[in-house]
Amino acid sequence: MSTTTLIVVIAVAAVVVIALTVAMWSMARRRHLQNQFGPEYDRTVEAEGGRMAAERELRAREQRHDKLEIKELPADRRDRYATEWSTVQEHFVDRPEGSVEEADELVSRLMRERGYPTDDYGGRLRDLSVEHGRTLEHYRAAHDVKVRSADQRTTTEELRGAMVHYRALFDDLLTDQRSR
Repeated sequence: MSTTTLIVVIAVAAVVVIALTVAMWSMARRRHLQNQFGPEYDRTVEAEGGRMAAERELRAREQRHDKLEIKELPADRRDRYATEWSTVQEHFVDRPEGSVEEADELVSRLMRERGYPTDDYGGRLRDLSVEHGRTLEHYRAAHDVKVRSADQRTTTEELRGAMVHYRALFDDLLTDQRSR
């Protein structure tokens, strides 16, 4: 085999190895994002109009989230929040709309105490999606009902559903107390 042929074979092999490495790295990164964000991954792909844009957005969310100081709550604070949730649920019988508003406020307060910014709804969604992507749809559904209930465009059953949705996120935030 001539030297030129050997160099061409080696160059082609190197290009193939590099291409395979890049493809495997991309697949691993995609799989990581899909596992990390759960259903939020597909939702972001649709909203951003493609995988590359969505993955850029999701990586930006991870980077922003890494800068947050998310903290554990001591057991007594978790117990206090659980008691407050029970009180909010008890209020539902007499005033469903008010209870949904209370639930939203309690979830926001819990988020804030854990270290999540709570300035705007869109920001809350982005920040929560990193570690709570599997319960984020609950938050969206509950928030939608809360907004509509302000104009009294909801049924009691929808308000009950909102409480169930808020409870899912509330429980996730309260019980997800891993060390960071």
